[in-house]
Amino acid sequence: MARLYYGTDLSPVTFPDRLMAYVKVITSTKLRRNESFTLTWTGDPENPGRSAIWLHPSIPMRFVFDSAETEQLVGDYLRALADQANASAGLVIDLRTWQDDESSLSRTPAQHVAPRRPARPVRAA
Repeated sequence: MARLYYGTDLSPVTFPDRLMAYVKVITSTKLRRNESFTLTWTGDPENPGRSAIWLHPSIPMRFVFDSAETEQLVGDYLRALADQANASAGLVIDLRTWQDDESSLSRTPAQHVAPRRPARPVRAA
């Protein structure tokens, strides 16, 4: 399980590593643009109901992952979460169903690989 330490709170928010990788990418992108947003999650077995935090560039945070390897992210799912983070309700994640939501979308990796340019013909001298 990955942990997000936010502000001065000593108890971290915990999500599976891959889910936290999505949250990290979206958070980094939004905060780099100086855009604040809410992160809400439900389905936490230890906390019934829902929890939410306001993510703001001035509040320190640290992401800690159990795995040393980076996670392979699904591009379509990442875009769906990013669109949601841009909405007025912010990013809302259900810990019980996020894997099904991710699986239902295309398995296109999120890392962008530049298309290969066609070889240029060699000109005779």
